[in-house]
Amino acid sequence: MWTGTIGFGMVTVPVKLYSAVDRKTVRFHQLSGKSGVRVAQKRVDPSTDEEVPYADIVKGYELAPDRYVVIEPGELETLEPKKTKTIEIEEFVDLSQIDPVYYDHPYYLAPGPGGSKPYRLLLEAMRETGKVAIARVVIRSKEQLVAVRPMGDALGMATMLFADEVLPPERLDEVAEAADVSTTKRELDVAKQLVDSLAGDFQPERFRDTYREQVLALIERKAQGKAIAVQPAPEVLAAPAPDLMSALKASLEAVRAREGDGDDDGAGKPRKAPAKKATAKASAAKKATTKKPATAKKPGASRTPAKR
Repeated sequence: MWTGTIGFGMVTVPVKLYSAVDRKTVRFHQLSGKSGVRVAQKRVDPSTDEEVPYADIVKGYELAPDRYVVIEPGELETLEPKKTKTIEIEEFVDLSQIDPVYYDHPYYLAPGPGGSKPYRLLLEAMRETGKVAIARVVIRSKEQLVAVRPMGDALGMATMLFADEVLPPERLDEVAEAADVSTTKRELDVAKQLVDSLAGDFQPERFRDTYREQVLALIERKAQGKAIAVQPAPEVLAAPAPDLMSALKASLEAVRAREGDGDDDGAGKPRKAPAKKATAKASAAKKATTKKPATAKKPGASRTPAKR
């Protein structure tokens, strides 16, 4: 979708830009409920009820209700950034310094013709130093702030929001009120135990968009002519707020019971136990094996692995 170069000091790296995501949103068209025909959207002048040709549409910035500043296309063109084909690296920072809230859209950068060597050099240099490149690039007549970083054996580039586009959480009254609430050491200890009991490695393939799957299944059933029974919305009764410490303990006991039963994580895969627990179990098993007296093995008997 874009070709250019990465400006890395005096080094240029030819690259090609590809989107890194394929969003799976289920999209619907607007149809007439009576005829089933797709509805056409028209630009209409409400003062005359007449359709306005696209050629007569101008841009207007609203100053106040029904008060606009009209901007001509030529006036905006004079302000457009200089169209370059270079991702200009301005600085390198630690990945941990970038809050994920600043990321907008992810892309992949692939090496362009003759760019494999400098591409690999830049990738390995950032991987070894643990740095992320902050750069600027013009895409579709708009200047973008971007972060370039290693993603496996490829360079990833994410467009970023500018600082004044991110709203600070301090502006929320509820956050300020929560900051004044104090917790006890006992509550914090139990909460930390609950966090540790749910800790594991992030495996993105474990998580699915179940709502989208249900919508697609509904569409398939209707396309096959099957009747759909609409269930009434369940009545939600307000439950009394639980005692915080009791809720923490109950949650911790539920997680421990689930791990003891070998239950899965709700996605069809067993949850990975924390490393400390796994080590302790391994040590106990080793001791038990050492103490267990040796037994004679019958000739021809096969060894069956124990079920986990």
